[in-house]
Amino acid sequence: MPTVLADEDDLTRAIIALASEYGRYGYRRVTALLQADGWQVGKDRVQRIWRREGLKVPSRHRPRSRLWLNDGSCVRLRPLRRNHVWSFDFVQAQTHDGRSLRILTLIDEHSRACLALKVARRINSLGVIEALADAMCLHGIPEHIRCDNGPEMISKALRKWVAKAGSQIQYITPGSPWENGYCESFNGKLRDECLRQEIFYSLKEAQAVIALWQNTYNRVRPHSSLGYRPPAPVSFPHLAFRLPMAGAMQ
Repeated sequence: MPTVLADEDDLTRAIIALASEYGRYGYRRVTALLQADGWQVGKDRVQRIWRREGLKVPSRHRPRSRLWLNDGSCVRLRPLRRNHVWSFDFVQAQTHDGRSLRILTLIDEHSRACLALKVARRINSLGVIEALADAMCLHGIPEHIRCDNGPEMISKALRKWVAKAGSQIQYITPGSPWENGYCESFNGKLRDECLRQEIFYSLKEAQAVIALWQNTYNRVRPHSSLGYRPPAPVSFPHLAFRLPMAGAMQ
């Protein structure tokens, strides 16, 4: 007869509770959460209980294509340190009444931290500048900002503001979202773990729920590329620099 450890029932309850709270996490991320909570447990034991309890393991994503620079070089601009490369993009959602929501997502490609999730009915180039300015005040100025060629991104006001702030915009090739792979991957997690799990009855509710998910992503969610640790970004609220005013770019 197999040996049943004394803490088997407690561990099983803890695994089920975490699987229920974080429904899109697999057993590896749940193992990391258990270890962070003080459990002395390995992934093999968690996987055994996971399978015994019939818990669902999320399906694997297909490997992404290699990323390329606009000039056709096979060596892309890879993030080497925090604030080396940020990237941003837009995600679409809607409230219960069918009205559109637009979400600006901004991440640090090296730390994987989500620096901003701006939720509004509409976001123009001024809204992008405001989100970037808020993030720069907290985290510093990045050397490069990667984005696509949408109208908000290529606006003269945004390009002038970013240059005056001391950063450089790196535009991906039109129609090539895989060149913004870090942000595309993040957007998939946002959709899978938050947007497809919630019904928003108002803009305010969407902003609150998505802000809560952002905090969970940064502070709790184990990230596989970080050794199953959360990004846990560090804020720098008293940096000695001045950002250009958005109004001055008009």
